[in-house]
Amino acid sequence: MKVFRITPKRIKRVNGQVLTPEMDITVTTRSHTYDPFYNGAKEIQEQYMRMYGFDYKKSCCTKGDFDFEILG
Repeated sequence: MKVFRITPKRIKRVNGQVLTPEMDITVTTRSHTYDPFYNGAKEIQEQYMRMYGFDYKKSCCTKGDFDFEILG
């Protein structure tokens, strides 16, 4: 398992959803990968919904909307 910090690069407004650079999250992936978006960003989607009520899919987010760093 790997731990990542995910940070939005800019403000994004789509389909009534708003994503801002302050909405950073920490996710733990279920496998050893260097890309937290490897499985359709499932853990990222779940964490954004849990913490911010933000719908990743409804907002048409992509890997390019975020910066990420490996924490462990």
